[in-house]
Amino acid sequence: MKNILITGGAGFIGSNLALKLNEKGYNVTVLDNLSEQIHGKDPINTSPLYNSIRNKVVFIKGDVINIQDWKKAIYNQDIIVHFAAETGTGQSMYEIKKYTQVNVQGTAIMLDLLVNTPNTVKKVVIASSRSIYGEGKYLSKELGYVYPKHRIEEDMDISDFEVKYPNSSPLQLVATDENSKIHPTSVYGITKQNQEQMVMTVCPTKGIAPVAFRYQNVYGPGQSLSNPYTGILSIFSTQIKNGNGINIFEDGKETRDFVYIDDIVDATILGIEKEEANGEIFNVGTGVPTDVITVANTLIKNFNTSVPLTITGNYRLGDIRHNYADLTKIKATLGFNPKIEFQQGIKNFTDWVNTQEIKEDKYEKSISEMKEKGMYK
Repeated sequence: MKNILITGGAGFIGSNLALKLNEKGYNVTVLDNLSEQIHGKDPINTSPLYNSIRNKVVFIKGDVINIQDWKKAIYNQDIIVHFAAETGTGQSMYEIKKYTQVNVQGTAIMLDLLVNTPNTVKKVVIASSRSIYGEGKYLSKELGYVYPKHRIEEDMDISDFEVKYPNSSPLQLVATDENSKIHPTSVYGITKQNQEQMVMTVCPTKGIAPVAFRYQNVYGPGQSLSNPYTGILSIFSTQIKNGNGINIFEDGKETRDFVYIDDIVDATILGIEKEEANGEIFNVGTGVPTDVITVANTLIKNFNTSVPLTITGNYRLGDIRHNYADLTKIKATLGFNPKIEFQQGIKNFTDWVNTQEIKEDKYEKSISEMKEKGMYK
């Protein structure tokens, strides 16, 4: 199986995957709409991500909500890697139609074609997300493992940010495994859950092998520095390079599992190539939680500069407190082990940022939008 379609293949993860597959001898086709939010106003000429792949893939400028674009892209493909999606938890809470149309309807169109038209597709790899878990998995001394609901405004308004569970003493955070409760706290998370479930349910009915990867927070050289809605490392870096202060939400102790782009690509290729992946769902991360204060201070140190760092106590509705991946399954089944630790990954990232043109800091604009929609407190 040598012909691979990557939807969203000009994006951060997709373009890196396309380049690696090209090196390995695959014939790669990319379907991407070159969204201005990710690629800028003149992507054909100025998008580094698009230009990194333009001469190495068959490129189709199109949209996953257009059935004709899908028909053109699917032709003669063996494998589809479906990355195309609107991303960002905060933005998803007030652009609901857009997120559901692109993420859910776009996936539905793909599956409709796979079920109802002749095609050669034998495997579909879907990019799911840690966001489908909502809050992560916790251990209660009284109740055992529990899965808290989203936090309430009344607590966060008085700077009480940790999650709680009824009839329990304070909870201990543990790694979230694939059998953990699915209860997303954002529209984005809901759409990723829908994508994953549709692919895992429909594909086997046509003899197509589905594989789902629940990616944690992906970062690395090449990610968009101009998108203020997603990617905390990019957002902070753009603020720092503009000499602006960093505003840290909540108390800065919220944690995420930051996984380097090369590790994401390696895991995805294992899913493409290994039959053991067929029909399975995998977490992809590092298995290590890192708090936001550590992220900000590490960036400031690596950029060798000084900007104000303010812990604001503000918060976004739909944000979770903690989540990090249990990698037991992907290690045992696919032999995946993340290679890049956080400190090395951040150094690689900041070294790359230092080679880039300084982008306009659009952070305040994104915050104003969220305030206007009642999503930022």
